[in-house]
Amino acid sequence: MNHGSPLIARVKMCAVAACCALLSVLAPVTVTCAEEAEYRTPLAGEPLSGELWGHAFDIPARDRDYVRSLTLGGVFFSPKVGSDWGVPFGAFYWKKNKEPWRSRAVVGGFVNELDVARDFGRFELLGHWDNNTVPFPTDEIIDGQEIKSTSIIYGSFNGGVGVGYRLPVEPFQSDNALRAQLLYNAGYLYTGRVSDTGPDVKLPPSTFVHGFRLSVDYDSIRRNIMELPHEGWAGGIELELGRRNHWSDHTFGGTVFRGDRTRDFLKVSAFLTGATGIPGLSERHRLIGILHGGFAPKDTIDRFSAFRIGGGPFPSETDDLYRYWYPGAMFNQFPASDFVIASLEYRYELLFFLYLHLRGTVAEVNRPFFRQDRLKLSRLDFTHDYSGAFSLGLTSGLPWDSQLYLEYTYDTRILRNGVGGSSFLAQWSKSF
Repeated sequence: MNHGSPLIARVKMCAVAACCALLSVLAPVTVTCAEEAEYRTPLAGEPLSGELWGHAFDIPARDRDYVRSLTLGGVFFSPKVGSDWGVPFGAFYWKKNKEPWRSRAVVGGFVNELDVARDFGRFELLGHWDNNTVPFPTDEIIDGQEIKSTSIIYGSFNGGVGVGYRLPVEPFQSDNALRAQLLYNAGYLYTGRVSDTGPDVKLPPSTFVHGFRLSVDYDSIRRNIMELPHEGWAGGIELELGRRNHWSDHTFGGTVFRGDRTRDFLKVSAFLTGATGIPGLSERHRLIGILHGGFAPKDTIDRFSAFRIGGGPFPSETDDLYRYWYPGAMFNQFPASDFVIASLEYRYELLFFLYLHLRGTVAEVNRPFFRQDRLKLSRLDFTHDYSGAFSLGLTSGLPWDSQLYLEYTYDTRILRNGVGGSSFLAQWSKSF
């Protein structure tokens, strides 16, 4: 069995060897400014000065209410996922909080989102925009295989307005608040066939989509100088109710999704995350846990309304904590009608700008599988699947206000239909 190219195997061995070398070489190294009776991890936004390897350094305070950054990277697979050995990604991030306005944007070109809030004391008027308008055909990865017959063009764009309530909470940083938001969203979902679309695939009509989204969340996490969770907890719950204006029966993998059952959809999701120290050890040692869950009533979800679980770095930014995340996966890799994903990480601070991550993840996901009936015809069914993953990562600050994150993940089954495999994530970010 082919488990990947020799190049990827060599990269895997080099990554593990590099992390072991870093542990043995850098663990004894300390920063002069931190050589105190009780070590204190430098926190996000705070100034820091000291001496490292005989050289003095002075890091000024940083305004966390105004952030601009560019992120570039890629995720690579061995063996491949579907037909892909790797997938690149990139986005521009912008956040500005200046009373009475708060705004945040993530711009990726074909996939973008924008949120704006106007404060009136504790209350807010809200505006939202998002679009997923990738112009290339999209096919589903099911049973670890790319199913060409599911290839179609589809996308959406949505705008929303609403009201909210925001109460700052300790430790009173820019991202620490209790928030409640109610948005009315309206947009357009479009679908279209391509040359690879299977002859048995019947698409629903392109249509106007609208509905409500209610969310309540709380974030008391204090981040460190690399914007990683250091102390505190956060949690939230979100309810989304939607309706397609024009809808019909449609097929996916030989299964008919009835229009009268899938026209309206209800989805509920929640998360809980926290970071803390380890008794008897210094602040260099941290434990971070995160739990995600989602639920939708049976037979009301289709490929266009399902939860989309994907990969990427560990969620840490306050508006990213809702992201349905499984390490080692591609962006929005697979649909699910309900799921539970739990992860526990041990993080060690090698230097004030260098962190080692050891993480374990378990998941139960109700996702599509192809099965054969008594007539040997393929049929798609949503079936519960279980999996686990182990991740080894490294976060490092770099010159010119930039940051590098490297991660190796071994997944036991969920990404490749019961076959274990490896993923390698490399992400570079630059602040402006």
